[in-house]
Amino acid sequence: MSQKNGIKIVARNKKASHDYHIEGTYQAGIALQGSEIKSIRAGNVSLQEGYVEERKGELWLVGVHIAPYEQASRFGHSDPLRPRKLLLHRREIAQLITKMRERGYTVIPINIHLERGLAKVEIALAKGKKLYDKRASIAKRDSDREIRRVLKENY
Repeated sequence: MSQKNGIKIVARNKKASHDYHIEGTYQAGIALQGSEIKSIRAGNVSLQEGYVEERKGELWLVGVHIAPYEQASRFGHSDPLRPRKLLLHRREIAQLITKMRERGYTVIPINIHLERGLAKVEIALAKGKKLYDKRASIAKRDSDREIRRVLKENY
């Protein structure tokens, strides 16, 4: 968990930039139930398999695992993988839905953070990378690392 500018980042999707070209990001609230916020504050969240889908003109966060809070009763929090409604402005929802309907585009969660005590999720409009794009990204990262290492040795 890292903190910057009063925002405490609880969980990151580290594979997102490796698997996708990020086109744009949005910040959305999450409709939670019961003790899920306490579980998020404790850092018991996994974004690895998460994605966003449209249902009846609304956006839902699917596949994100929020573990049940240990000290709370189990009543009302039975499914850690249940879909959670995303809270966005109507205009942003319309933009995302039109882009999601285009071929190749998807919306994925980038991170979950706490801002002034409220849980927010940063979602990104993304386009999947091909295998050769992933290889090129890895090669570029390795060459940049090598250049930094050589420059560090010389100075």
